Amino acid sequence: MRNFDFSPLYGSVIGFDRLVNFLEIGQNDGNYPPYNVELVDEHKYTISIVVSGFKNSELDITMHDNMLVVKGTHSDSPQDSKNYLYQGITDHDFERKFQLAEHIKINGANLECGILYIHLERILPDTLKPRRIEIK
Repeated sequence: MRNFDFSPLYGSVIGFDRLVNFLEIGQNDGNYPPYNVELVDEHKYTISIVVSGFKNSELDITMHDNMLVVKGTHSDSPQDSKNYLYQGITDHDFERKFQLAEHIKINGANLECGILYIHLERILPDTLKPRRIEIK
C-alpha cells in the first residue's frame, strides 16, 4: 500500500478549509515562485509570494470567476540580458493561479522586500450565517 502526500496541493485552495480534497486548477510552473498561504484569522488569509527581482509595474493580480491569477513579466530590453556563469536565482516570467472559494474578497496587496502579500477575506452573506429560530 502506498501513501501519497497531497498537502502541497492544498496550499493553492483558499477558503476551503473543510473541503481539503478540492485541488488547484490550472498549470503552474512547478514550485516557482514559492508561496505561503497563511490563516490570519477565522475568515482572513494572506498569500505571500516570493517575487524578488520584480517591480510593482511588472506584477499583475487579477480575479475572475473565483480564480486568482498572479503574473510576473519582466520588462527587460535585449541589452539588459546577462551572461551568467552560474544562475541560482530564478527570475523568469511566471503565472500562478489559485482557485478561491465562494465569498472570498481581495482586501488588497502590497510588495515588501521582494515578497508580494495578497490579503483575502471570506465574507459570508447573512443568509449563510447561523441564526437563532424562536420557538413559539
